[in-house]
Amino acid sequence: MPADLSAPSPWRRYIALGDSFTEGLSDPDPARPGEFRGWADRLAEHLATASDDDVEYANLAIRGRLLRQVVDEQVEVALAARPDLVSLVAGGNDLMRPGSDPDELAAGLEAAVVRFREAGADVLLATSVDTRNTPILRRVRGKIAIHNANIWSIADRTGAVVLDQWGAAWVQDFRLWDSDRIHMTDEGHRRMALAAAAALGLPGADGEDWRTPLPPQAPRALRAAVAEEAAWVRGFVAPWIGRRLRGRSSGDGRQPKRPVPLTLPKPAL
Repeated sequence: MPADLSAPSPWRRYIALGDSFTEGLSDPDPARPGEFRGWADRLAEHLATASDDDVEYANLAIRGRLLRQVVDEQVEVALAARPDLVSLVAGGNDLMRPGSDPDELAAGLEAAVVRFREAGADVLLATSVDTRNTPILRRVRGKIAIHNANIWSIADRTGAVVLDQWGAAWVQDFRLWDSDRIHMTDEGHRRMALAAAAALGLPGADGEDWRTPLPPQAPRALRAAVAEEAAWVRGFVAPWIGRRLRGRSSGDGRQPKRPVPLTLPKPAL
């Protein structure tokens, strides 16, 4: 259940699990050149702001991970750290692969959620974004919809909280997405962190500006739009296909950016 809005945040140790979305790609961290911040880091800061006590935070997410890899590599590590809150957002990389089964993904996801709930941790899940406005990716929209329906059912059975990206109209603004159309910009991650904080019921988060649309912008010229599509295919789609054919992943050889829970600095008053 979301937190009591009249009380400070009840969570003291938050661990984020997942793939590139939770690692924070396309949200550069100004304090760590070459690294990324992301919505989970920002959510952890909101937790620290809303808490009367110290808050510890770890981020185990690694780009390119499939759901099974997230479960196999990250769940045991997170359980050993005894969190009271975890975010588990994975499956998007699976859904983009031919032959993936959203019901099979749901079974693996629910098993992990149950383990965290039995250990006494609250769990934050997230639906996937609606890809209706993205060429190529809109072809898997049906699988994504099934996956999202399964997430809501898992939450209903386990008491998990859901961050609803599918129904968030503001995420459809292309200006909140990096040129790869898969990862959010810093402003997208900022808004997503506030949306997550609101889903958890953190004090003040629901009244923030994350739902406010960006100022209107003139439509792109047809020639520019076509050029952008071609550049996207060359720069991102083709390399992605190449990695799949070679059995490679963008996360090969990478380690989590924050593998153990560390106390967050107290926010300035």
